Amino acid sequence: MKQSQVKESSTAELQEELGKSQKVYSDLRMAHAMQPLENPLQLRKVRRSIARIATELTKRELNG
Repeated sequence: MKQSQVKESSTAELQEELGKSQKVYSDLRMAHAMQPLENPLQLRKVRRSIARIATELTKRELNG
């Protein structure tokens, strides 16, 4: 999820997307442990997406 999409989304949508992304990341890590992924950069992409969403949620929580 891009930063512009994160800023436009509502808090509820971000929380839902965070849960989905964490599930995808967990599944990718498990698959990678069993057998190397075809594209291991997927892990980085999902991890950074999770960080963007979590950062925006924290920012919104602190601002009001």
